[in-house]
Amino acid sequence: MTASLALGPAPHARLARINPVAQLAALAVVTVVLLVSLDVVTPAVVVAAECCLLPAAGLSGPRALWRRTWPLLTGAASVGVVNVLLSADATAITGVALALRVVGLALPGVLLVASTDPVRLADALTVHWRVPTRFAYGALAALRLVPLLVVEFESVRLARRTRGVEGRTPVARLRLFTGMAFALLVGAIRRGTRLATAMDARGFDSGIPRTNARGSVLRTRDAVFVLATAALCGAAVTLSVLVGAWNPVLG
Repeated sequence: MTASLALGPAPHARLARINPVAQLAALAVVTVVLLVSLDVVTPAVVVAAECCLLPAAGLSGPRALWRRTWPLLTGAASVGVVNVLLSADATAITGVALALRVVGLALPGVLLVASTDPVRLADALTVHWRVPTRFAYGALAALRLVPLLVVEFESVRLARRTRGVEGRTPVARLRLFTGMAFALLVGAIRRGTRLATAMDARGFDSGIPRTNARGSVLRTRDAVFVLATAALCGAAVTLSVLVGAWNPVLG
């Protein structure tokens, strides 16, 4: 349990030029395509394209990429291995396809978090999608608190190591990790309750329409980004059909 998790937007990320709602729209397109396909070709093409965007999100180095995606990669590998071991008719290709689907579904979220300031995201949601300010800025506050939870987790882990409380076996380490996670959960609930009370005290639940000081603008490049994502997903499905690997969920 020594790997740390990096959160928050990377500085000077080129992908940050794309409006957050355009990134969310592209994410929705990718999600639909990957959820309806069970083959290995479609997610492989999509994941390859997503990996090409990693440098634009400020994740060009292996160390930076690992710090932000190790939970995703670990979970994807676990999904593939477990399905192969527990399913009687599953093959290695099936496990690879499932792992690629998990990566393909989660990696756009990593790109969004790595390249987008949460304030810009909240502004874009309220301006373009008319999301209620209570929800949008509540989500913003939650995103702001996530790095604090990571820091607290590292502090608790290091404090226990200083006191010599370390697991010698994988089972003991899992028990320690569970205890630390539960302590952080309790702290997060208490902090969230205080934050909700503070937001209500500032009128976030008053129902009065709010203005937006910063604003959010959709540009041509945002539409091009969404259309390029849709074209890529269409090309991935077409290639899968041409090679005879297409296997839709409802097929």
